[in-house]
Amino acid sequence: MSILIRDASFVLTNGKGILKGYDIFIEEDKISEIGKNLKRSAEFVVDGRKKIVMPGLINSHTHVSMTLLRGLADDLPLMDWLKNHIWPTEQRLTAKDVYQGALLGCLEMIESGTTCFGDMYFFADEVGKAVKLSGIRSLVNSVVIDLLPENVAGLRVLAETLKKIRQLNCSRVTPWLCPHSPYGCSEETLRRVKEISRKEKLRINIHLSETKSEIEEIKKKHGKSPVEFLSEIEFLDSDVTAAHCVHLTDKEMKILKERDVKVVHNPVSNMKTASGVAPIPEMLEKKICVALGTDGAASNNCLDMFQEMKFAALLHKINKLNPTVIPAEVVLGFATVNGARALGLENQIGAIETGKKADIIILNIKKPNLTPILSNHSVASHLVYSATGNDVETSIVDGKIIMENRKVLTLDEEDVMEKAQEAAEDLQNRSKPL
Repeated sequence: MSILIRDASFVLTNGKGILKGYDIFIEEDKISEIGKNLKRSAEFVVDGRKKIVMPGLINSHTHVSMTLLRGLADDLPLMDWLKNHIWPTEQRLTAKDVYQGALLGCLEMIESGTTCFGDMYFFADEVGKAVKLSGIRSLVNSVVIDLLPENVAGLRVLAETLKKIRQLNCSRVTPWLCPHSPYGCSEETLRRVKEISRKEKLRINIHLSETKSEIEEIKKKHGKSPVEFLSEIEFLDSDVTAAHCVHLTDKEMKILKERDVKVVHNPVSNMKTASGVAPIPEMLEKKICVALGTDGAASNNCLDMFQEMKFAALLHKINKLNPTVIPAEVVLGFATVNGARALGLENQIGAIETGKKADIIILNIKKPNLTPILSNHSVASHLVYSATGNDVETSIVDGKIIMENRKVLTLDEEDVMEKAQEAAEDLQNRSKPL
């Protein structure tokens, strides 16, 4: 398949600034050529006039099937929310539930401009199946957590799921390893996950230092903070992606930088659960790679990365009482190039460059909320502060158009929503005490 995006008003490259009036030629799954007035013919031609063309957004940390738990137990402290509401419900999940929830999440992300996400959940091969069908890209695997039964979230389940994910034989579905957290996994489990990571050459995705209570728990158990503990057991390195990292000391940030750990900021979820404000400006000063994620739809409660970018920018301005902290261009990097690094895909996605995978979204700027555009800075500013997922008109993943003129081509929207509603209602009934 070949696609020609012709005469785009603005091309956000995330490598070479913003281009005006450029064409983008896509051949098979890659960006083949970028230039003005390209002498190319293509099977599909997209009119780029009055459009912003940019890399697809990367949601670096979520639990996609938690769409079924959206609104289940809002306005509660994190550990109360998890232990008394979310985990008891999740123990009643079936593979079919996870599949339906994943389809709903993929649909929501496609419609709001996300083309790739990093996921951690149960029955992860079912998430992989949904990803394969929907046309989106993802890193997936089942969560490992010792607080739940071995047959639900143990290392054996991880090994079985890893095999099933690979059997999907889909280049857009990549496995990684997902130990839940230092408080959710024993030292033995964490060491075993690290061994598997080295042997299989797989990245690791883990929750880290999200709340003060978990930090106190780890200090009582190990005599060290979570970061120091993971460092001591040689768990931290460049293949680790740590979500949240809300409560960090200067020493801990130095450790993360030295070990080249990638951090995923989840501002909306952290605000909703009142977990705290991650020291993102300080991390940036230390040149730590910061990506962006929505977390699950039960703690956000949506998967719109445009909304997440806006909150990421605004939260730190008010927290520091400084409007210059984390400008729009930096936040765009969180959701694109840094997201690619956090998922180990920096050589494939995250930027519009020749040779990169064609994961691209196109926004219609003939909208009141995106008018006027007076400069290149206006483009970045509008994308972070004014745009919403509803402004995304076309989504291309792996060189294939999966949404055109707001219509998702890979999924039946009504059918996905209807079956997700049915699955959520059934799960709620199953979750009621006997």
